[in-house]
Amino acid sequence: MNKKYLTEEKVEQEIAMLRTSKYVALAQKADEIKYRRRQILDNLRDLEKRGKAIAEQIQNEGIDILNECFEDEFDYA
Repeated sequence: MNKKYLTEEKVEQEIAMLRTSKYVALAQKADEIKYRRRQILDNLRDLEKRGKAIAEQIQNEGIDILNECFEDEFDYA
């Protein structure tokens, strides 16, 4: 077996060195951004799903509340 054996002390030294590495920090930041973007995507998908359900409920009830809400929002007169 040609495995390099690391003592516990060497393992701890390497961990300490890597924690201060700018490349590790960069990779961690990239992961953080990637996971945050996925959270945003999941939240937007959930909002779209809820919006469709609300629109369907409004349409089924025959009430045009949705248009009334947006008329107030975009009334430029």
